[in-house]
Amino acid sequence: MVIELKKEVSQAQAAELGVQARCIVFEENGRSILVSASSVKELPEVLKPHTEAFFVTSSDIQLASKEYRKEKREIDLGFTKIGGKNNNTVMITGPCSVESLEQITQAAELCVERGIGILRAGCYKPRTSPYSFQGLGLEGLKLLALMREKYGLKVITEVRDASHVDDVIEYTDIIQIGAKAMYDQGILRRCGQVKKPVLLKRGFGTTLQEFVQAAEFILSGGNPNVVLCERGIRTFETKTRFTLDLCGVAYLKEYTNLPVVLDPSHAMGYAYGVPDLTRACMAMGIDGLLIETHPNPKVALSDASQQLDFNQFRALHESLGVIGKAIGYKLV
Repeated sequence: MVIELKKEVSQAQAAELGVQARCIVFEENGRSILVSASSVKELPEVLKPHTEAFFVTSSDIQLASKEYRKEKREIDLGFTKIGGKNNNTVMITGPCSVESLEQITQAAELCVERGIGILRAGCYKPRTSPYSFQGLGLEGLKLLALMREKYGLKVITEVRDASHVDDVIEYTDIIQIGAKAMYDQGILRRCGQVKKPVLLKRGFGTTLQEFVQAAEFILSGGNPNVVLCERGIRTFETKTRFTLDLCGVAYLKEYTNLPVVLDPSHAMGYAYGVPDLTRACMAMGIDGLLIETHPNPKVALSDASQQLDFNQFRALHESLGVIGKAIGYKLV
């Protein structure tokens, strides 16, 4: 149950009421919000005199549910907004990893050339093998910050574990929580304490219920700026890296109030299939796309097979506007 308290209820009163009713308490839009387990169907007596409105939900997808808030949440990315009534599809692009000043500068210049406002690149890489390139770490974050300063871009990068979450929060404009870190409650709770947008990726073995409940950790911490990212799930198929769950995206659009971004690069795993898959994603009327690009994918230090070269990306980017126009969405 989600309970909105009256505006005159002080923070101290709200905290005390939360303890009494065994609720999580946070503030949003100047009002204290209490959240109890979805199994609670009757408003606790102690809260009745202080409650403005309450919402009974069918599962512990609560703050993210349209049973609580019917309209899609609007997220301000600094240069544009997604969600709400904004039919914008934001393009996010850049290499899998920051590898050098020259490489990330080339990626930033591609963004400027194409009118793209968000540069993405990993600095802490959650690699499956300990012998693979693990990222430049703090040095990579500083290079991304330099690109923001020089080119006026917003930057996004991934938190691998809780040991460097504060560095990522400090240096980036949008925090990405990767598929392998989706269950890390230390990361989720820390991201709930800030107001920066958080891009939460679905784990490759994660149900939709588990995925959105991970978002609930961030929302219930007081950060309403959460974006869901579908990037493929592991199925029996071996010819592609993962299987992009567009059926799941349809569910998220219908039942949750969070914007949805799709990552066809990680789902496909091979550059040849990324353009067609991206166009299919665009046709669904989603809030963002995340596409990996590299000046020379053959020498990339991570995920070389799935990254588009710049000419491939230019051709793809050029084709998406027509699809967006056909469904009433604008590529930004």
